[in-house]
Amino acid sequence: MEQIDAPFQALPVVDPDSRPFWEGCRRHTLLIQRCADCGQLRFPPAPLCWRCRSWEYTWEEQAGRGTVYTWVSVHHPIPPSMAPLVPYVVALIDLEAGVRMPTRLIEVAPDVMYAGMPVEVRFEEVSDEITLPLFAPSESGDAGGAAIQARA
Repeated sequence: MEQIDAPFQALPVVDPDSRPFWEGCRRHTLLIQRCADCGQLRFPPAPLCWRCRSWEYTWEEQAGRGTVYTWVSVHHPIPPSMAPLVPYVVALIDLEAGVRMPTRLIEVAPDVMYAGMPVEVRFEEVSDEITLPLFAPSESGDAGGAAIQARA
């Protein structure tokens, strides 16, 4: 797995709403918020449900499998400190649970990407506080259309 030094990338800000998500990532567990009233899954984490306006929520562990919805291959590093990664792929992943998550794809060349590609989460520790959930092509290839069906 490629290893990135933290100074090369902008790190997310951990706030009270996202802290459980980032703590889960540090444990190599993908947690997604669910509204305790209407059951809506939501990402990114938020204090209020966009569907029913409830303030109540829980956190659920997810398998970390999904499919590529769309992607962009980055060939010009912005910011310049990302130059060691170029080219890299930024993608939207449809998780099996039915949530769409932005991420960086690893272990795949930009020219072999395709919509619907099965992927699974890989965790990369970039600082003492932040472990990033990145995605790579699925070794088993079983993510299939599950995420697409979940969103339908």
